Amino acid sequence: MRPHSMKHYFYFLATCSVLIFWSSCREDFNFSSSEGTLRFSKDTVYLDTVFTNIGSSTYTLKVYNTTDSNILIPKIKLQQGQNSNYRLNVDGLTGDLPLGGKEFSNVELLAKDSMYIFIETTIDIQNIAANQTQFLYTDAIEFGSTNPQKVELVTLVKDAVFIYPHQLTNPDGSTRIETLSFDIDGDGIEDDTNIQGRFLDDDELHFTNEKPYVVYGYAAVGDGKILEIDPGSRLHFHANSGLLVTSGASIHANGQPSSDAETLDNEIIFEGDRLEPQFSDVPGQWQTIWLYNGSTNNTFNHTTIKNSTVGILTDGNQDDPSKLDIKNTQIYNSSAFGILGRASHILAENIVINKSGQSSFAATFGGRYTVTHATIANYWTNSFRQFPALLLNNFTTDSDQNSIPNPLLSANFTNCIIYGNNNPEVLLDPVAEADFNFNFKNCLIYFDDPNNRFSGPFYNFDDTNYYDNVRFNLDPGFLNSSENKLQIPLNSPASGQGTTAGTLNTDIEGNTRPNPSDLGAYNAKDLDQ
Repeated sequence: MRPHSMKHYFYFLATCSVLIFWSSCREDFNFSSSEGTLRFSKDTVYLDTVFTNIGSSTYTLKVYNTTDSNILIPKIKLQQGQNSNYRLNVDGLTGDLPLGGKEFSNVELLAKDSMYIFIETTIDIQNIAANQTQFLYTDAIEFGSTNPQKVELVTLVKDAVFIYPHQLTNPDGSTRIETLSFDIDGDGIEDDTNIQGRFLDDDELHFTNEKPYVVYGYAAVGDGKILEIDPGSRLHFHANSGLLVTSGASIHANGQPSSDAETLDNEIIFEGDRLEPQFSDVPGQWQTIWLYNGSTNNTFNHTTIKNSTVGILTDGNQDDPSKLDIKNTQIYNSSAFGILGRASHILAENIVINKSGQSSFAATFGGRYTVTHATIANYWTNSFRQFPALLLNNFTTDSDQNSIPNPLLSANFTNCIIYGNNNPEVLLDPVAEADFNFNFKNCLIYFDDPNNRFSGPFYNFDDTNYYDNVRFNLDPGFLNSSENKLQIPLNSPASGQGTTAGTLNTDIEGNTRPNPSDLGAYNAKDLDQ
């Protein structure tokens, strides 16, 4: 062997000797099989409530090795094995094939270290509890082989009525999701749209409270049809889904007063299809209830609408007093608007709106609006919002941003609270080419303009044609605006400031109104009780 080769040879041997010695001295890579020594972040994982055949959120379990030794967990598996409706991911590992997600062998865990187990489920209630509307499904994760430690898994599964568009086959054999066709421009001819959904069949036009309803895409009500929704019904919408009431159609969502203020047992509730608590107040989970131009005789009473993009979108029919009659209704957590009217006609009484990404109530492109005993608040906290709680205008814009005027024939607000965490919370935004008629009577409004940014006759608060007995910038003292609790205390500046108005003699909670009445949808009361 040549000298330089010998030198490299001895260097290689020396390096290997050091590596071998170093690795043999370290304990990092020595794992001993161990059972019964693990600690867990929880002894039961509740995956909350899911609808049948809809996947759950991902839940986590943290597993701790509290010993001073590296351990090898011989087996981590679901107790029901391959038959389990749960699936696992262990620190990025997908499991032993063919039992992926169900069983894991020889899982290493370093001394004083921890790992995450991610848990999901999708359950078909008919496979486990046929003819039941809900079922408690359980399993367990086992750690070890001979005397395994266990962490229980629990999920409440609800059955539901599913409404979804059909999958259609194209002439070339490809498939597409069914889209809606209806008369968009009022010329009597159906127009194709890209709105995924389908029209409800005649036997689907009555929603009951026997099971929840889960809607994928838009469920549409056809010309001459009425969607009747019973008290206590629950409607859940998947992402990008909603209700569409087309020309000549109607919706009657008439709930009743509830005996339980927490469960709202007789209230009709519209919300998203994620039932886990972390989704309970997330805006924008679904689209809207769209009352299309030409729809008529639409009523909402004792309803709650939450977590949509737009709670109710009502188009056209500004001379039709039956376009939208809405009473005793709460609308929360809309990522854009609570109620958006466009050249429409709205009669509203005892309504509460809060936490909207734009305006809670927007009366746009003119129309007619009569609002009595409303609490129109906006305590949006997710990010900056451009618009106030209440927006009034008399125009829209075309694709070139040119204004198209339409008269605001009337916008009358009586015994209302209009407040929020922005300033001002009322924006009057007219164009001169159309009438702009509005009136606030016996209202409490947040509008503070120290820099005189707003001027003109519509902002003359001394003009009783527009402002009659209106109080400004006095905090109503809501119970907890961030949690949509907008009840007012007995000493609220809104207490006893109302006038006789409206058709109801009770507040939104069914309590007889005092005389003089309190402003907003709620009677003032002792909030400390």
